[in-house]
Amino acid sequence: MFSIYNSIREKNRPLVMGILNVTPDSFFESGKNYFAESAFNRALQIESEGADVLDIGGCSTAPGKTFASQEEELARLKTVLPLIPTTVKIPVSVDTFRVDVAKFALNNGVQIVNDESGCFREDMASVVKEFDASWIFMHTGNKTSSETMEYPDGVVADVLGFFASMKEQALNFGISEDKLCFDYCIGFGKTREDDLTLLKNTDKFYDFKPLLVGVSNKRVIGQAINKDVGDRLFGTLSAESITAFLGADVIRTHNVKACVDAVTMSASIKKGGFFNG
Repeated sequence: MFSIYNSIREKNRPLVMGILNVTPDSFFESGKNYFAESAFNRALQIESEGADVLDIGGCSTAPGKTFASQEEELARLKTVLPLIPTTVKIPVSVDTFRVDVAKFALNNGVQIVNDESGCFREDMASVVKEFDASWIFMHTGNKTSSETMEYPDGVVADVLGFFASMKEQALNFGISEDKLCFDYCIGFGKTREDDLTLLKNTDKFYDFKPLLVGVSNKRVIGQAINKDVGDRLFGTLSAESITAFLGADVIRTHNVKACVDAVTMSASIKKGGFFNG
């Protein structure tokens, strides 16, 4: 089964994870890829644009959205699974907080659980272990993207403590360290100032590898450059390039083609050398 950690070691540069939302209410795509044919075509496009991983989501967690039911999330994913994982050559991730959804996806060609729950759950750990899947942990402060959390010791310290706890629990559960990935989760349970603090301090998370950063077109970008969601490409690329330079190992993005070039350039500068392929 796919390992994010091993893939980064092989490529010696940050990975690019392309986002595919099969929802009618995505904050960025606005339902453009909700229907099976358009979702399938977009998956092929994401692969052709150079993404290393494809992340599929069937339940929007954007600010102000009501979560789809589990039944609806499964129904959406069934329109693209197992078709997409058996067609694209890159590994596929499922973006979910529901154990039954994760199990369905893993049974249908998905290799990574991008876990939005923000906590360690033995039932999710059991599914991950059963399928020998990779597991991405998100720090949410136990809040949604519409809520904020107070961090008396600072947001960086809170995330570091959360990562340490999640890693210890996963290892104690028998999950291999090379299957773990950590996401400080921009926008969930955080103010925009918290978001900026995390982005600025990306290099402080060196003990937790691989580190995923998902800042693509988010509110912190909009507030920083005063642009609406459809006009945040350049701000997004700036944040993605900087965090890649500071040590992010995976960049999760809507703008795959541009991000691949930006991250490769950032990695080349950091390395002082060029990447081939």
